Amino acid sequence: MLLVHGMFHSAYTMTLLARDLSAAAYRVRQVSYPTRSYDVAGLVDRYLRPAFDAFRDHRPLHIVTHSLGGILVRFYLQTNALPADSRIVMLAPPNQGSEVADRTRHWPLYRWLAGRVGEQLGTGPDGIARQLGPIDAEIGVIAARHSLQPWFSAMIPGEDDGMVSVASTRLAEMRDFIVVDSSHTLMVLSHAVREQVRHFLAKGCFEH
Repeated sequence: MLLVHGMFHSAYTMTLLARDLSAAAYRVRQVSYPTRSYDVAGLVDRYLRPAFDAFRDHRPLHIVTHSLGGILVRFYLQTNALPADSRIVMLAPPNQGSEVADRTRHWPLYRWLAGRVGEQLGTGPDGIARQLGPIDAEIGVIAARHSLQPWFSAMIPGEDDGMVSVASTRLAEMRDFIVVDSSHTLMVLSHAVREQVRHFLAKGCFEH
């Protein structure tokens, strides 16, 4: 099983989830990458692809992603396939792009903080999310609807988690979808979210 963190984070932020899944007898590897260093393709080639190669004989190969991690996995799976019965749980993924990136990606501070990958996360036709096709896997998406960042929420239509709108997390091919009362950053620590991740990996659905 692979855990892929989000933008501005590190593998450390998914430690509790890794501990829970290891206790449930999953073989867990956390993928760490430096957000600012490369664009999506560069991050996938340098950090994600080696992790997938190390688990090449692991069947099924389950994946849990947070935020940008979901985009990286989708990019990789455009030209690669997971073993049969593999499942993916995406936590707050900007599957339709980020409305915050639409407003801020040309700001010098944002470009310095987010790097090249941050400029790819818009919702328009030039955004990476709009360029990705469907992927063949059992996918569950968990969105959050509590914001700790009102200045970003003001840029986002509808319910949001402070970084991503609930609507933009959806994926056409997802098998199940659930919204939790948590924020974008803190949801990886949430006991309820971690329970839902384990439930989907075991049963292919969330506990509604």
